[in-house]
Amino acid sequence: MKKIINDPTTVVTEALQGMALAHPDLITVTLDPATIVRADAPIQGKVALVSGGGSGHEPLHGGFVGAGMLDAAAPGAVFTSPTPDQVLAATQAVDGGAGVLHIVKNYTGDVLNFETAAELAAAEDIQISSVVVDDDVAVKDSTYTAGRRGVGGTVLLEKIAGASAARGDDLATVTAIAQRVNSQVRSMGMALTPCTVPHSGEPSFTLAEDEMEIGIGIHGEPGRHRVKLQSADEIVATLLGAVVEDLPFTSGDRTLLFVNGMGGTPLIELYLAYHSARSFLGERGIEVTRSLVGNFITSLEMQGMSITLLKLDDEFIELWDAPVHTPALRWGV
Repeated sequence: MKKIINDPTTVVTEALQGMALAHPDLITVTLDPATIVRADAPIQGKVALVSGGGSGHEPLHGGFVGAGMLDAAAPGAVFTSPTPDQVLAATQAVDGGAGVLHIVKNYTGDVLNFETAAELAAAEDIQISSVVVDDDVAVKDSTYTAGRRGVGGTVLLEKIAGASAARGDDLATVTAIAQRVNSQVRSMGMALTPCTVPHSGEPSFTLAEDEMEIGIGIHGEPGRHRVKLQSADEIVATLLGAVVEDLPFTSGDRTLLFVNGMGGTPLIELYLAYHSARSFLGERGIEVTRSLVGNFITSLEMQGMSITLLKLDDEFIELWDAPVHTPALRWGV
């Protein structure tokens, strides 16, 4: 195992300390329990958004804390759900009296711990609403979750719901918009190589030099199948074929196309895949109105990518284009 670390047991703590030093104008970090909070929180009268999950998926979620997106994130240990006390502390830190929306990826530990935190917050008279993201079309069930996993669609949901909260929408409206994003977004990923969790020192799975895993999860969970390495066009057709037929997306739809790297894939390959995806969608009359390309929800150093497609309407476009200023996403300001 080759990694730029000091001690495998302190990776998350030291990384959080580094984030705090790098972005003091945007975020405040606490370590006991670990939270990442907007520097100007709480904002009175604004619905607050709290998300979280295991570390190792950076910049998700802490990199998306800031104006126009999340108010706080609860970072768990690597590939491990945050604890209820972390989620509760993040919720308390950002409650401005208008309620708090919990954005939860559909993994059993995340769902249970966020539910516990919501019950504790409600006992303190904090109004809580939740949305569970389950956009992964690769599998219906896995060893990590009951039902579809929450993956790339989480980033798009956090941005759009964050813009809704920033313009002054109430908790019911922000929640409804988040739920509508989840209903209109689909994703699927693949891997060329596994990743290695620092404290284990072993790859999360094994692949031969000429193999790839289709439908991989962001923790290295099994996908739909393992196949011989294919061309970019063939890989994209496999991923997008499953995505497009699931909703389904049809000719004339306006979409946001998100090509996401899993942490170890060069940007040149992601743009190449984006080109393939545009050709695939164009042949089917599906319009790409907005785009996002890069590493936004990763799996440590895994080589691979995911493709996410969101069906857009006028309101979604307005909210996507709205200003955002976070460590990992910024425009319009």
